[in-house]
Amino acid sequence: MSETPLSQSHIRRGARMVDFHGWSMPLLFSNIIEEHKNVRMHAGVFDVSHMGRLRITGSDGGGLLERILTRSIKGLKPGRARYSLLCNEKAGVVDDLIVYASTDYFLLVVNASNRENVVAVLDEQRQGMDVTVEDLTFDLAMIALQGPVSAGILRKMCSPKVADLKRFAFGSAKVGETRALIARTGYTGEDGFEILVDKGHVNEIWDRLIDFGAAPTGLGARDTLRIEAGLPLYGHELGLDTNPFEAGLEWAVDLEGRNCLGAARMRLVAADGPIRKVVGLEIEGRKIARENMPVLKDMRKVGTVTSGTFSPTLEKTIALARVETKFAVEGTELVVDIRGSNVPATVVPIPFYRRTR
Repeated sequence: MSETPLSQSHIRRGARMVDFHGWSMPLLFSNIIEEHKNVRMHAGVFDVSHMGRLRITGSDGGGLLERILTRSIKGLKPGRARYSLLCNEKAGVVDDLIVYASTDYFLLVVNASNRENVVAVLDEQRQGMDVTVEDLTFDLAMIALQGPVSAGILRKMCSPKVADLKRFAFGSAKVGETRALIARTGYTGEDGFEILVDKGHVNEIWDRLIDFGAAPTGLGARDTLRIEAGLPLYGHELGLDTNPFEAGLEWAVDLEGRNCLGAARMRLVAADGPIRKVVGLEIEGRKIARENMPVLKDMRKVGTVTSGTFSPTLEKTIALARVETKFAVEGTELVVDIRGSNVPATVVPIPFYRRTR
């Protein structure tokens, strides 16, 4: 397994380490519910150095991204970031990612499981173009500071202007004596920041964030937090067998005047409507609906659970599921087959949880 620059620090802090897409990552440091609630009420810090980081330079860099991404990057000013999808010609999702625009480069942050697939698409599509793709995954580390007091913690550590960044904005700043790239982005449904820094200095920043009050937090809480926030995870709500409209991500697709990868197929889906959609389910009782469990209507399978958990914030059992579109209506009563037990479930709006702004 690959190790992040923080792996030995996690082990010293007693983290339970697991294999996550070939990376040794902390599942938890204390317990998932405690870490989850701390992020909702205070602040947690995550090691997300397993995510892929790809730098794109050259005069045709913007043109390449315009060709492959579902969202147009025209008008994306330096210092701003944008969520987008990369699809294949059949409109299947190769990855979901964030693109950061700087004055002389673009940075893509992609899923750990898909980094090599994204690089392959970039290499294929950049033929004949003035574009260089650099994989910085093993040179840059990445940590996420998330929670309602995260801005206050950063104000104590670096320039106050950084803590005042708008959502999906980023900039360079010194954290202590170390220069880092700081973005107001995250994957928890809370306010927060993601910090990219040279791997040789990440331990210093990690320790300082904890000293200033952020609790080390593992992948377990990261998953329960993102489910509450209704955020998709590749391999669950997203995949090559899913198009953006089925995933409820039509807002991340710009088709007008564009012919990005998969555009022709996406236009057909947009015109006809998707045959299935990702919905939120509130499930009766405490049994957890796990990935691939059948969703039933009148004893007929009409969908499949993609993610499920007990919500520590709402104290309810919730799930995301992909169901036939006619059943993707708020208030529809369904059943989830949980290990042979037919458990009642109701379609509810996504996200399950929305922070107070």
